Amino acid sequence: MAASWKKMRGQLSPSFVWRLMVDPNLSLPVMVLILMAELVVNVFVIERIKYTEIDWVAYMQEVEGVVNGTYDYMKLKGDTGPLVYPAGFVYIYMLLYYVTDHGIKIKMAQYIFAALYLLTVTVVFDIYRQANKVPPYVYFFMCCASYRIHSIYILRLFNDPVAMVFLYVAVDLFLRGHWSWGCLAYSLGVSVKMNVLLFAPGLLLLLLVTQGMLGTIKHLIICAVPQLILGLPFLLTNPLGYVRKSFEFSRQFFFQWTVNWRFLPEEIFLNRYFHLVLLSCHIIALILFLMYKWKRLFPGFHLVVRMSPVKSTLSVDQILLPLFTANFLGLCFSRTLHYQFYVWYFHTLHYLLWSTDMSVLMRVLVLGVVELSWNTFPSTVYSSAALHICHFLLLTSLWRNSVYTQSMVRGPSDTTTTSKQKVKVKPKRI
Repeated sequence: MAASWKKMRGQLSPSFVWRLMVDPNLSLPVMVLILMAELVVNVFVIERIKYTEIDWVAYMQEVEGVVNGTYDYMKLKGDTGPLVYPAGFVYIYMLLYYVTDHGIKIKMAQYIFAALYLLTVTVVFDIYRQANKVPPYVYFFMCCASYRIHSIYILRLFNDPVAMVFLYVAVDLFLRGHWSWGCLAYSLGVSVKMNVLLFAPGLLLLLLVTQGMLGTIKHLIICAVPQLILGLPFLLTNPLGYVRKSFEFSRQFFFQWTVNWRFLPEEIFLNRYFHLVLLSCHIIALILFLMYKWKRLFPGFHLVVRMSPVKSTLSVDQILLPLFTANFLGLCFSRTLHYQFYVWYFHTLHYLLWSTDMSVLMRVLVLGVVELSWNTFPSTVYSSAALHICHFLLLTSLWRNSVYTQSMVRGPSDTTTTSKQKVKVKPKRI
């Protein structure tokens, strides 16, 4: 007994505890503990903090129209306006409509979203475990320290988390070489909310690299078919109405809810020319990253019409950097960000920050200021400006990322070692 106690004390020495906090190779025990803590936190929040109604009733009203036999998207609406989400949203929230007794049992819906949150964190943890880059103490900031994220999931019941869980499942499948299944999961995410399309430029590049031109066409068909199948009842009724409303790129947003452009006059915020400038900057940024950064990740890759797959394994960085950076660029140049949009990139920020050469202090500071900006309600000139400054710092640091100029991908940022961890990608695996 004494020997066992002595052995346990040795294992819990200060040096081991420190390694447990900073060594990415020891992330799994920390992830398990945080998931257990998150279960308690979610139950506490649901039971002790008042639910706030924003869009849930409108969601139920929109799907109730479909339940009652209306398949014309131009006629489906709720208290907050017309239905502006694709068909996948309708089916998922129709299921919630029935499970929660027509949307009345709010607490049941909250527990369903708590389970969704825990599932999302589990999948994200698996992605980060494979990346083997972020030190375990960062997962505390990712989970327990984010009030806004918990609020979006279990106190607001937005549809954004539903779309994002499909996205992260897709990314996890890509890391494991299941490109067809990953494209299916990605398409299901798009069917819930079209913000998932922000990852599309990175995904297209990865498909061209791993599948070649013909394989990419096949996988794009895999992405397209679920959209057609899910939307079929609505397409048969009013095809133009469905496409116009479910993928409404020209939708106008209210200035009062903006998180990122509060420092602008409202007339500029609503100006179409301003929107075109942002769109142009977004496209230019994507092209610059593609031509001068992402292509360096794949030395044997050449964009030609009859291209073949690259016959080499991909590292985790080669998959995650284009995907997460493409999405981040979309948010940097977004014409508005509402509070629920935080989940669009929150779980990718930690990977992106630890992919840069910033100091650890600066990375944590950026995370803290970003969190503070999203928690400031209503947004202010200073909170919006601070968010843009953080985005700019991260964007420029990603541009200077040393992984684009060296053959070895970087290992844990708190050490000076390199990592050779690779992901086996089988180009034709389904």
